[in-house]
Amino acid sequence: MKDKLSFSSYFVVGVMLFALFFGAGNLIFPAQLGQNAGANVWPAVIGFLITGVGLPFLGILVMGVSGTRNLQELSSRIHPIYGIIFTSLLYLTIGPFFAAPRTGAVAYDIGISPFVGKEFGQAGLLIFTILFFAITLWFSLNPAKLVDRVGKILSPGIIILLILLLIMVIVKPMGSIEAPQEAYASGAFMKGFTEGYNTMDALASLVFGIIVINSIRAMGVKSTRGVLAATAKSGTVAITFLGIIYVGIAYLGATSTQKFGLFETGGPVLGSAASHYFGMAGTIMLSIVILLACLTTSIGLMTACGEYFHTLFPKISYKVFVTFFTTVTFIIANFGLANIINYSIPVLMFLYPLAIVLMLLTFLSPLYNHSRMVYIAATIVTLLISIIDGIKTFCDLLKIDYFGWLESIVSLYEHFLPFYREGLGWLLPVLIVILITGIIARIQHYSEAHV
Repeated sequence: MKDKLSFSSYFVVGVMLFALFFGAGNLIFPAQLGQNAGANVWPAVIGFLITGVGLPFLGILVMGVSGTRNLQELSSRIHPIYGIIFTSLLYLTIGPFFAAPRTGAVAYDIGISPFVGKEFGQAGLLIFTILFFAITLWFSLNPAKLVDRVGKILSPGIIILLILLLIMVIVKPMGSIEAPQEAYASGAFMKGFTEGYNTMDALASLVFGIIVINSIRAMGVKSTRGVLAATAKSGTVAITFLGIIYVGIAYLGATSTQKFGLFETGGPVLGSAASHYFGMAGTIMLSIVILLACLTTSIGLMTACGEYFHTLFPKISYKVFVTFFTTVTFIIANFGLANIINYSIPVLMFLYPLAIVLMLLTFLSPLYNHSRMVYIAATIVTLLISIIDGIKTFCDLLKIDYFGWLESIVSLYEHFLPFYREGLGWLLPVLIVILITGIIARIQHYSEAHV
């Protein structure tokens, strides 16, 4: 039994983890952030990196620390029924409802749209997504090594192509950085922080963590400490690449506004930049890489969702689940990238605090002897705040007035909860509840041990 791996082994696992996280959707959010943040790009990027890079890293470590076999087992520490509901919601969010449709929409926006006239946009998207998700379905029903191999070639390919693009942006910027848009004019850091939710990587990390841990164990590391150390080192490789790419693309977005104006989403930003620096050859290369990256991500998400729901409902076959989920994904993809992103925000405002608090509870768990009371109390408090955040964000999105009961709760929260307007109203109450229930749990444990 060994406790350490060679640097090359850490690097290989780290690149694999980068490939798992790095769907091409991750390219569009820092680009959009850069365009909108303008002169305030740096505080916005720091906020984005905390939720877009820091939280996924924590999520990977949480799965190592917890010693559980999967997310459902971990979230069942609160309650077995909660474990099933939370895990199912998380899989549906990173699967057929938002992240998977986004792969098709992003692939079209960056890879195909530059070659199709605007008047054929909707028809082009429909034809493209039929082909895209038919291929996804075929590979998901026939899992093959080909997808893994493409992923292994693609990751270095994406990194090299993006680094070339980013070097050009630094050496020869497209234009000067403009004034920030209204949303980033004040509180750019907090805006960037909640924008990082859009990557969905912190949610995905609770699923991917097990893949990484199993890979490390397969290399011969068996002890908990050894697995955790190897996970941390491999995770560092992945988040370093992610961080560099996010910062570079945000800067690219910030320098593109003067030349191209503001785009509705981050999709066309990269295509326009590639065309600006490398002409048609750059656009074609970027399109091919993005198409393949989106496809491998889409196949991975469909496979993961199919496998999870098949274990939940064994009487329904894996193939039925995958076919159903791919069909739903195809339908949602045709609402277009901007709509998919907008409608995902209320769900993320609800789900992200629950995921962050679960990570926090797992790390602190030994301090309060893994008491279920602490898990339940902290989760209830989070739920009471995040569900209101989700409904409020949904009302804002549809531009409808708050319901009477919602308005009174929101004004109560705004009055009493620090950071509520920034989307972090749950943070302080949760920390207080963990502290109080944690002390009670320790006293109880001490009393029982000395009876």
